[in-house]
Amino acid sequence: MDHNTRTALLNRYASAYDAVVTSLVDITPAELDRQPAAADGTVDTAAWTARQIVHHLADSETNSYIRLRKLIAEDNTEIQGYDEPVWATRLYYGRPIGTPLDVLKAVRESSYELLESLTEEQWLCEGTHSSRGRYTMAMWLEDYAVHPHEHADQIDRARLGQI
Repeated sequence: MDHNTRTALLNRYASAYDAVVTSLVDITPAELDRQPAAADGTVDTAAWTARQIVHHLADSETNSYIRLRKLIAEDNTEIQGYDEPVWATRLYYGRPIGTPLDVLKAVRESSYELLESLTEEQWLCEGTHSSRGRYTMAMWLEDYAVHPHEHADQIDRARLGQI
């Protein structure tokens, strides 16, 4: 990954928490728990509510935190995938969103500070993802720079009744 691409992704990574918080500004309880509509206009019971998305982002971020550190600290590490829908069910994603937002912010800030201190050699670290195969630092950054932004857009669209 070239320096300019990495810098752009790091900037995107750094702004992700703010994007999520912006998507939640003045959200009503009804909007927070609105089940998105399917393409045919019926309720999509498999789609996540804004509340569930926030919990997912906290869990995803804590997984990304460990993955990043494993890539840097362990040679040829194995990165374990997880079943996101199962987590959503078993970890009770209907809870309040304040603490998960705090987790998202703190963990992301900690990882960003680490990312800023990496050497060029560390940016070349890689491992093996349990379901994706070869997994590089560049892949990690590409995944996590955009992930919260995608979910913030999903919350925005859900609030507008577009999904």
